[in-house]
Amino acid sequence: MKYLPLSLVFFLLLAAPTLANPDPDEDSSTEEDPPVEEVEDPEEVEIFIQRILRQPVFGPFRQDRPLRDSSRPIYVVPREQIDVQGSTTVQDALRFVPGILSDGTSGGQLGSVSSQFMRGGNSSQTLILLNGRPINDLGSSGGFDLSSFTTNFIERLEVLPGGSSTLYGSSAVGGTLNIVSQSPTEEPEVVIGTEVGSFGYNQQAIQSRGTAGDFGWVIGYNRTFSRNDFPFDLGTVDVSGTRDNAEANYNNINLTLAANLGDRNRLTFTGLYLSRDIGVPGGVPTKPGSTGEFNRLSPRARQYTEDWLLDLLWESQLNPENTSNLTARIYSDILDSTFRDPEASRSNLDRNSFGLQVQHNWQLTDTQTLTYGIDFRTISSENRTFNFASGESTENYNSRIDNGAAFARYEVDLADNLSLNLGLRQEFNSLENGSFTSPAVGILWNLSDRTALRANYARSFKSPLISELEGLAAFSVAPNPNLRPERGHSFDIGLDQQLGDIGLFRVTLFANQISELIAFQFGTPSTNINIGKVEALGVEAALDIQLAQNVFAFANLTLNNTQILRDNNPAVEGNRLSFRDADVFNIGVAYATPDGWYAGLFLRNLSNFFTNNTNTERLPGYTTLDLKLQAPIHENLRLNASVNNIFDERYEVFPGFPGLSRSFQAGIRYSF
Repeated sequence: MKYLPLSLVFFLLLAAPTLANPDPDEDSSTEEDPPVEEVEDPEEVEIFIQRILRQPVFGPFRQDRPLRDSSRPIYVVPREQIDVQGSTTVQDALRFVPGILSDGTSGGQLGSVSSQFMRGGNSSQTLILLNGRPINDLGSSGGFDLSSFTTNFIERLEVLPGGSSTLYGSSAVGGTLNIVSQSPTEEPEVVIGTEVGSFGYNQQAIQSRGTAGDFGWVIGYNRTFSRNDFPFDLGTVDVSGTRDNAEANYNNINLTLAANLGDRNRLTFTGLYLSRDIGVPGGVPTKPGSTGEFNRLSPRARQYTEDWLLDLLWESQLNPENTSNLTARIYSDILDSTFRDPEASRSNLDRNSFGLQVQHNWQLTDTQTLTYGIDFRTISSENRTFNFASGESTENYNSRIDNGAAFARYEVDLADNLSLNLGLRQEFNSLENGSFTSPAVGILWNLSDRTALRANYARSFKSPLISELEGLAAFSVAPNPNLRPERGHSFDIGLDQQLGDIGLFRVTLFANQISELIAFQFGTPSTNINIGKVEALGVEAALDIQLAQNVFAFANLTLNNTQILRDNNPAVEGNRLSFRDADVFNIGVAYATPDGWYAGLFLRNLSNFFTNNTNTERLPGYTTLDLKLQAPIHENLRLNASVNNIFDERYEVFPGFPGLSRSFQAGIRYSF
């Protein structure tokens, strides 16, 4: 039996006082009860609550709408939170968000490969969007490494747990993450900043954005470096030392150019250049036969990646009432990476994709909205391996996948407080078994001004990867062109409850079943086959509350209960899923003033979890505590500082891969 973590008790204790009396109009006091202290500024508190519910989100709608309109649970990390928490990469910014397990899979240092586990899905089953269009790498790993994105160009992050294939297609099986980039400001501004920290960390960034007439721009450059030579102590195998060959060097450029073409048309170009030169330290030597032993690399192994993400968007308001809007987008991604282990081999991986999105958002009446359109994306990938010992070069694969789809989402208000949304997507894939139909339905019922119930069902899928279809010749893995898409069935039901005038509580119960899982089958030759089936049941809960004027707190909890229902190895059926069965609890309290003073403490607790599906290896859980500070020295000058992992917790995020020990960061940001 899997027990609830002790952190859940603290979560309920924190929520209990407000849950006991959620309606401020209901007087539950007695003569013996002391009078309840009234909030000093009710108008300011109302702004705090409504800021969560009214913030724009794109993910559930394929257009910006208030969060409170969504029947789907969705969690947002705004720009202000990224700044005060000092998040260097998108991976860092997701640490305290419910519904997602985002620790890296190759260590805790800058440059370590990210992971996104949502509702029993792995990273390739989590769809990554950039401004609403997919960037998942179907030509290789299936996901996208979020540690390659520095946060300087980001406006907000949207985490949408549960299947989303109806709107976005392949890979949205466990959930969806949408990265929204910054837009031009009305008044021109320039922001420059620099940070330094432990283990050789230093960052320099500059960004300019603004508007002149009908033309707007955002242009920025970020350079980030760290040696990452931090100490570690792996108690599970009694190994300690200093992390070697883990340095990371980033050089990222972002560019957005926007132009108003008359009163109703807007053209926007967005370009990102992401480059990383990183050491690949591999696993620390662990006990023989453990998972960590298979991740040993040369102490001089390195990887260089260079990504170009390009996007051209046209938005047109078709009528003066703004009830009919057409958008069209073309985009292209060029992803190149080279991995070199001087004692073994060199691998070159080149992926190119081109995509098209056309959609029409049409408000039919005051109570009916229709969104429909077409998507197309083609991905080509080439992988070659050179063996230093034999001097031979092998082409593992050189192939292409084409994806096309038509989709529609219809939303209707059945009553003043009850809305229904229906969605349908028909996919057309160049694979022999590639066509797929994805329906979805959602209900939002506002029981009162303070209470809302939500319920959703979605069918989703993930196309096979080129590497799975074509095999890996250098490693004697045979192709299997008959692979079928993986399939998901996602259910959730939830409650959003305003707690008087001081906070908001959201809770979601979910079930997600994924079948036709593609599994690696050993043999002569080895290959990939469809055989697996897994199930995830769990809870996502989030509490945001104002304790006093300028004092805020949050707590969130994600419980995952996973099970392997079918596998090519019958011995693992009934077991827990590796990594994805972990539970996570976050809690934080902060003092924040309108003029920019900020001090926050953030605690994160991750439960123990299995690292293999045979459930024979387990990593212990861990708890970290971070301190975040911000001080406005001048109207245009701010200082930031943080102490991460204050108590120097030593832990592993993957067998043989240590998490980052205690570290310090301090920086300055000036705007003019």
